[in-house]
Amino acid sequence: MYADLLPESTLREAVDLAVRLVEFAGALIIFVGAVWAFVQFLRYGIHRSRNRGKPEAAAFGFNRIRLALGRFLALGLEFQLAGDILRTAIAPSFTEIGQLAAIAAIRTVLNYILGREIEHERREIERFTSKNDTTVTETAP
Repeated sequence: MYADLLPESTLREAVDLAVRLVEFAGALIIFVGAVWAFVQFLRYGIHRSRNRGKPEAAAFGFNRIRLALGRFLALGLEFQLAGDILRTAIAPSFTEIGQLAAIAAIRTVLNYILGREIEHERREIERFTSKNDTTVTETAP
């Protein structure tokens, strides 16, 4: 009775649709992040050409862009990994399990590296911000 309730073919089609939606969401997040970062980079370049002579401020702006892009990439990769896991949710073969393990390992390493980069950039931004706050406080009347 329960076997006819939801045939495996229907379940596979539903999961296939879910995989496509989740992977599309991941790709869209990465694309939006890349476009946003590119626009910010162009704005930063125009602003920087007008305000030369402050290399620390230039590094601060660039690090903020990299930090935001890294967050988009990490989130997008998480969605891609979720799609891979969904793909193997229904009666996976040993080949599919092996492929998932390899993909998961690669994406996990990428996320780890991105996480470290994001943390490093965040500390740089905090260091720059606190240094400038101190300078402003010291020069105030």
